[in-house]
Amino acid sequence: MINNSEKKIKQSQLKKSLSPIMLWGLGVGYVISGMYFGWNLGLEKGGTLGLGIATLFIIILYITFTFSYAELASAIPKAGGGFDYANKALGKDWGFIAGMAQNIEFIFAPPAIAFAIGAYFNLFFPQLPILYIAIFSYFVFTMLNIWGVKAAATFELIITIFAVFELLLFSGIGFTHFEFKNLQLHALPNGISGIFAALPFAIWFFLGIEGVANVAEETIRPQRTILIGFGSAILTLILLCLFTFTSAVGVAGWEAIVYKADGTSSDSPLPLALARIVGNNNYLYHLLITIGLLGLIASFHGLMLAAGRSTYEFGKVIFKDSVIGKIHPKYNTPSYALLLNMGIGIVALFSGKTNEIITMAVFGALSLYIISMVSMIQLRRKAPELDRPFKVPFYPIFPIVALIISIVSFISMIIFNITLSALFLCTMLFCFVIYKYFTRKKNKKSTTLV
Repeated sequence: MINNSEKKIKQSQLKKSLSPIMLWGLGVGYVISGMYFGWNLGLEKGGTLGLGIATLFIIILYITFTFSYAELASAIPKAGGGFDYANKALGKDWGFIAGMAQNIEFIFAPPAIAFAIGAYFNLFFPQLPILYIAIFSYFVFTMLNIWGVKAAATFELIITIFAVFELLLFSGIGFTHFEFKNLQLHALPNGISGIFAALPFAIWFFLGIEGVANVAEETIRPQRTILIGFGSAILTLILLCLFTFTSAVGVAGWEAIVYKADGTSSDSPLPLALARIVGNNNYLYHLLITIGLLGLIASFHGLMLAAGRSTYEFGKVIFKDSVIGKIHPKYNTPSYALLLNMGIGIVALFSGKTNEIITMAVFGALSLYIISMVSMIQLRRKAPELDRPFKVPFYPIFPIVALIISIVSFISMIIFNITLSALFLCTMLFCFVIYKYFTRKKNKKSTTLV
């Protein structure tokens, strides 16, 4: 017989069912939509060379950050990710800030991808409004995530494999028409400043990979599984990034995958490149659009999964009695957190401003990276006895390099996005003030009762 205390503990724990291959599917799936759309807009800012240099630095950022984050995830396998790490290393206030930054990243990235899903579906069914398709997608994948993490991760793995296959197919076709001179056309149109302006779009290639850490509580043998999942996912993504970037630009130069026939900017570089090779009525062109939709779904679904875990842990620790910190009694999934995130995402959809939503997500991500790397360095000093089944190589070089690149990227984002940076910082400040107010009120009440 299970007594009440044991039953309560069981109901507060997430179910462990994820294997290394599922973590690979989640890690690649979180990110892979960035290969299909969005990154090419950085070419308009920096040209081939500008975005290329920015991407090189961002690859270095994600290699150093990923392995540093893997140490934190294996030592503290909690669903809150950066929130839990900062909470332990820097205290509750910084933990709250890290948690809010992480929530902003994971909650605001999916609406942007939902718009892209709606746009892809609209190509086949123009009678269906893009907004309605995006909202419907939220309902479907929220329900799938509530149903169970193993079912969600299995689905993610399947569609991620299809999306990876399509990128490799596209790269193979693109390289058959590759010309090196196309990489040299208007390579640095805006000078050195273009490199910094292109940084957010280079980040979009890899945004969300850290979400693997948020399912740490649900992995089988997390210390070993997280390392394998993180490592294999980042290696796959780097190769896909290099293949996609080079083959797409090499077909006819960067302007061919940025501007549509009417001169407006496009966020669909791969169809533009493929149309130059096979035309837009070829079966390969339609295959790319169809499987490209799976890539978008993979990231949308995966980031929703990570967002649910992040919000759940945040609610469980910061607001102990809140419903978002509870799990579903039957499926052992953070259903209330998932429903809350869906509501926020749908509200964001009605804003209709995809670029701004993406930028807010990147601000959240960079804030999380900065705080996480400081947390890792602090934990090495503060808690040397902490069990670390995996230790980042070349310490302290890796976390310091990740920290420096994150700070430079964050400052660049502020310079080129003054209004949105003010909105992000004001949102963070507003939430922090509310948090401190209620914390102080709660502590005062506890003291009075004693």
